[in-house]
Amino acid sequence: MKNRHFWSAAIAALLMLITAASAAAADSSTLAYVTIANGELLVAREPVSVTDEDGDGALTINDAIISAHKQLYPGGADGYRTATMELGVYITRLWGVENGGSYGYYKNDQMAMSLFDPVSSGDHVVAFAYTDPTGFSDVYTYFDKSALSAKPGDDVELTLSMVGFDENFMPVSLPLEGAAITVDGKATEYKTDAAGKVKIKLGGEGKHVISAVSDSKRIVPPVCVAEVVGAPQTGGAGIILAAAAAMLAGAGIYKRRK
Repeated sequence: MKNRHFWSAAIAALLMLITAASAAAADSSTLAYVTIANGELLVAREPVSVTDEDGDGALTINDAIISAHKQLYPGGADGYRTATMELGVYITRLWGVENGGSYGYYKNDQMAMSLFDPVSSGDHVVAFAYTDPTGFSDVYTYFDKSALSAKPGDDVELTLSMVGFDENFMPVSLPLEGAAITVDGKATEYKTDAAGKVKIKLGGEGKHVISAVSDSKRIVPPVCVAEVVGAPQTGGAGIILAAAAAMLAGAGIYKRRK
């Protein structure tokens, strides 16, 4: 009899632990980054706290997009809607845009299998509305870096790629030549070369959104968020300070005392 009571209590405790673990999993969240575009960047790699918004017990691309709308879209979650068909769940509204169901989404610049692909801490989710909703001619593009840090006046090199398809309709990455670089939505003189590379000089401190436009292709705009911090190390006051230090050193002021 005592053994029966012991095992009953043990099973009850185990069930309580499983229930608590499930509840904790459902309430868990992770920090991901979300970009949303409709021919132009609407959200540029913004940090989003992703929670299990659809209640399926997992953190997915769908949750990341819902969370982004709740946290960033003026109309909240109503800016995003989905529907279900035989092949699965698909988007019917993104950032308030309805175009008949022509949308795409990537995770870490890789084509996702479905809206329910898992999302982990630090992942970058990109969702976009096709600007050509019938011909699907929009080409997904991305930089080799989606975020970077630099100092004012630094030269930053980026490589711009586009996603194409081989003879077996498998996705492949190709360099995008001749794309014009924008910074904070403004055109610059920089363009990508035949290898998709471009060198950009960054200006003042703060957050700057680097993207691109193309005259030859209808592209999903790429994004790289640059955080420019600190002061330049050369020129102006830097040269004066360096010269002063050299003079002081020559006078013996910088020599260590024995």
